[in-house]
Amino acid sequence: MNTFRLSVLASAVISAAAAAETPTLGNPAISAVLDGYYQSGDRALGGREEGFGLGESELAISANIDDLFYGKLTTVIEAHDGETELELEEAFIQTLALPGGLSVRAGRFLSDVGYLNNQHLHSDAFAGRPAVYRAFLGSHYFDDGLRLSWVAPTDLYWTFGVEGFKGDKMRAEDEHGEREFDTVGVYNAFTKLGGDIGDNSSWQLGLAYMKNQNGRLTPHEEGEEVHAEDEHAHDHSHSAAYTGENTYVADFVYKWAPNGNYKYQHLTLSGEFFRVNDFKAPELHEEEHEEEEGHEHAHGKDYHQGWYLSGVYQFSPSWSAGLRYGELDTQLAHDDHFDAQKLKETEVSLNWHHSHFSTVRLQYTRQEGTNFDGISDDNLFTLQYVMTLGAHGAHQF
Repeated sequence: MNTFRLSVLASAVISAAAAAETPTLGNPAISAVLDGYYQSGDRALGGREEGFGLGESELAISANIDDLFYGKLTTVIEAHDGETELELEEAFIQTLALPGGLSVRAGRFLSDVGYLNNQHLHSDAFAGRPAVYRAFLGSHYFDDGLRLSWVAPTDLYWTFGVEGFKGDKMRAEDEHGEREFDTVGVYNAFTKLGGDIGDNSSWQLGLAYMKNQNGRLTPHEEGEEVHAEDEHAHDHSHSAAYTGENTYVADFVYKWAPNGNYKYQHLTLSGEFFRVNDFKAPELHEEEHEEEEGHEHAHGKDYHQGWYLSGVYQFSPSWSAGLRYGELDTQLAHDDHFDAQKLKETEVSLNWHHSHFSTVRLQYTRQEGTNFDGISDDNLFTLQYVMTLGAHGAHQF
C-alpha cells in the first residue's frame, strides 16, 4: 500500500479515533485551541475585524464510545463587537466497523465539500479562509445532517460520499420571513482521488456537487424591488453570503517532502474553484428568456464564481512562509437588475512554529474591490497566535 494511501487512511482513522492514545469514555481526548490576533483593518466578507480580537478558540472532547462508534463534541468561542459568542461546531457520532470500506457520520459536522472545508480553521497556513469560502460557505460550512462515505479497495486512494444537511446557513435571504424552506435543504456528493509520485511527493484531486434547495432568491411581488442576499454579506456570520441552487467545486493539492518526511521541510501547493449557479428567483429566469428572444438588455449573469491558488513552504522545522492569491466574481442585486462585482486578494504569511502545538503568524493582505459593495482597496497586517492545549488529532491530508 502506498504512503499516500496510508497517510490519508491514518487521517481518517485519527479523525475518528485518537492522536497518541485511543481515547475511551473513561479517558477521553480533551483539547483546546487558543486563537488571538491584532489586525490593522477590517477584512471583507465577515473576516477578522480591526484591532485586537479573539478568533475561533476551540474546546473539543472526543472518544471511542465502544468498538463500533466514535463521538466528538467541539465548541467555538469568538469575540465580535465587544460580545463573546459561543457556538457548537461539531457534535457527531461515527461508525468504526462497517464492512466494505463504508462509514456513516450523523449529527453536526463539517461538510466534505472542497479541500479546506473539512479542516478546522486553526490548521490553516493563513489568518482566515479565502474569499470564495467566506462568500459561498460562510468560511467553513458545518451543519446538522448525515454522511455516508466509502473508501474503495484500490491501489490509488479513492473515496466517495454523499451528505444531507438541514441547510439553514445556506438559505437565500427571506426579507419578509414568509417563505417556506425545505427542512432538508442541502445535498452534497463528493469524491477524492490521490496517490504518490515517487518517495517525495503526493497528490489529491477532488470534485463536489452541492444541491441547495433553498438557494434561489425569494420571488418578489410585482413592483417590489429585488433584494440580494448580500445584505448580510459583510456581517460577522457563519452563513453563506451568496447562495445558489447548484454549486460545483474542483480542488487539488500537491505535497512534497524529502523522503516523505514532513517534519523538517515540505512544500504544499493547493487550489480550488467554485461556481454557484441559478441564484435568481424563477420569475427572473422567465423575464430574461423573453428579453433574450427580443434581443433586449438582460439582467446579468446567473452565476457567481471564485478561485484561489496557494503555496506554503516550510523551509526549516520552525519556519514556514505562504503565498495565496484569489478572485471572487459575484452579482449584486440592484432594483430590478444585477451588477457585476469583483474582489481580489493577495496574501503573504510568515509563520514561526516553536512546536506542533504553537504558531505565531505575521500576515500581509492586499484586498481590492471592483464595484464590490462596501469594499475599498486596503492593505492589512495581521499578527496572530494559535496555541493548542492537550491531545489533538492529526490534521487531514
